[in-house]
Amino acid sequence: MAGDPTAGDPTAGDPAIDGQDTAPDVRRAQVSRRRLLAGASAAIATAGLAAACSSDSPAAAPAPATAAPAPTSARPTPTAEPALTFAPVTAQAVTNGPRDRNQLALTFHIGPHEAGQDVSLAHQLLDTATQLGVPITVFAVGQWLDAHADLVPAILGPGNELDNHTFTHPTLARLPAAQVAQEIVGCRDVLSRLAPAQGRYFRPSGTSTATPLIVEQAGAAGYPTVVDFDVDPLDYTSPGADAVVSRVRSGARPGSIVSMHFGYPGTVAAFPRVVANLRAAGLTPVTVHTLLA
Repeated sequence: MAGDPTAGDPTAGDPAIDGQDTAPDVRRAQVSRRRLLAGASAAIATAGLAAACSSDSPAAAPAPATAAPAPTSARPTPTAEPALTFAPVTAQAVTNGPRDRNQLALTFHIGPHEAGQDVSLAHQLLDTATQLGVPITVFAVGQWLDAHADLVPAILGPGNELDNHTFTHPTLARLPAAQVAQEIVGCRDVLSRLAPAQGRYFRPSGTSTATPLIVEQAGAAGYPTVVDFDVDPLDYTSPGADAVVSRVRSGARPGSIVSMHFGYPGTVAAFPRVVANLRAAGLTPVTVHTLLA
């Protein structure tokens, strides 16, 4: 069968065109106008379809309206504590802190002066201090500390403090000024290299009381405060844990600075009881720096 000759013709079925009562010229003009409008409609429809099909493409999709980001302030970059600097000062010696606050400082010497120094005992004491939440102040012998530098991070555990206890641990009161200066500066330089933000205080070795010469040389090396002590349980004589506990308990009072030592099993064993007794007496252990602040 032959196809419909009007198929696809947008003018088909229009009586104004197909009727016999329309003039030929009018009919041709109307046909042209109808076909032009039909073509334009088809083009618009095709463009709309293409746009709809391409709307899934991120490049073609209109950008969603978003609010401008609020300005943000720059976060400060965490920085390490600044290194201490040392300039000559007039020094003084102290044996205790303020007596009107219920605080005291537990200080420990570490170095070769402990017979049979066992580094594992040092770790035990430091671990116990951390577990008990007790900050301690460690006075280190510089030459020994330099040979055991891997211990420094453990010493500087939560809240602990590291300070100067001479370079080789001589009986400092017997030395002339030049050698005293060498001992102080030698340890100061080790601490400046291993723990630059530490080492605020100096404690002489081989004596419980700083002589005027020691105080003078400490000031010349940049230390304003020489730290002596008022409680000494003599733990380095190995009297046993019970004696260490009893001596600290009987001597400690607000503001006290207690002197003890690493390297002695009796001290390590006594330490938890020492802390428990102090807390029961209403005394809070703090670092020397906190005590003297």
